[in-house]
Amino acid sequence: MGYFRRSKIESVVLAPLGLAIGVVTYYLIKGNLASLGGLDSSGAGSSGIALWGVLAFFFGAPLGLLGNLAQVPGIGGLFFRLLVPLVAFYETSMRLETESSGPSQVVLGTWTTVRFTAVAVAMAMVGHTVWGWWKSRRIRSAGVGVG
Repeated sequence: MGYFRRSKIESVVLAPLGLAIGVVTYYLIKGNLASLGGLDSSGAGSSGIALWGVLAFFFGAPLGLLGNLAQVPGIGGLFFRLLVPLVAFYETSMRLETESSGPSQVVLGTWTTVRFTAVAVAMAMVGHTVWGWWKSRRIRSAGVGVG
């Protein structure tokens, strides 16, 4: 949410709301799918919504600010833009490590796809930033002797 707002204040205020809506939606869908069978429903109750809803409001503001800082062009904002793929890679790696004996092939395939996609996105972000930096550097150096 913070990445899409120009104002840092808007980013800090709206991000917790977006996270809270995401938490409620996640647990409602998880509860509905669990009632159909085949999905672990642990934590799908109101206590899960309350806990993660409170954490969403607590962590939403700093995350919104980090998202806003990701708008900084070039190398200055690269670290903030890399946070999402790095967290996705780390989180799925931890899940694979702790739950590797239990999940189905579909779950393992999904987590592997998320990890691969996170690495590909991170590499594309770094490549795009370096390419833009290199291009602007060449343009500046070509223009120094003019005039």
